[in-house]
Amino acid sequence: MNVKSTGLPARAGAIFCWAFLVWVLLTWTLTAEQLLFGAGVAAAVAIALAPLGNAAGPWLLLDPRRLAGAIWLLAVTAGRIARSNVRLAGRIWNPRRPLTSGMVIAATRERGAGGLTAVGLMTSVVVDNQLADLDPSRGQLQYHAVAVPDGGPDEVARGINVPAERLLRLLRPGRLQRQDRLQRPDRLSRQDRLSRPEKEGRQ
Repeated sequence: MNVKSTGLPARAGAIFCWAFLVWVLLTWTLTAEQLLFGAGVAAAVAIALAPLGNAAGPWLLLDPRRLAGAIWLLAVTAGRIARSNVRLAGRIWNPRRPLTSGMVIAATRERGAGGLTAVGLMTSVVVDNQLADLDPSRGQLQYHAVAVPDGGPDEVARGINVPAERLLRLLRPGRLQRQDRLQRPDRLSRQDRLSRPEKEGRQ
């Protein structure tokens, strides 16, 4: 998600909202004392982290397209979690399906801290894979996989992180979506498309 540069109060407000939400989810206690103490902790975290850089506020979800994308992202991720739990249970109960665990390298198009963090979280909540390390400069993610897939980094990515990266595009502005499409290796330029029939005709 592309976050425009904002002032210090706006960044602090965004961090406070997210930190307070995390506090509520972790404690799951809606007493006045818990909420007041959580608000104090969230405020301290916001003051400490706001000078470090921009933060996406929850008010960005007021955009209907982003809100619909976020709902779909949560639904698909929840479905993947359920399916992976069933598969893992099947491997445990059925001795004929042994665990072929190991470390794998997956390619990624994400380069920014926000995108890499989101992909790492979305893929690691699924028990099939756990993010162990990453190299943003080379576009690689290292996972511990319950069942090691076949193929190289590109083939591995199709089964691990590419679905998550596609979901993230639902939350991004159109400019970033066009940039991702332009980076696809199988995309031909206009000149290549026009010159291909001529080359084939000569052959």
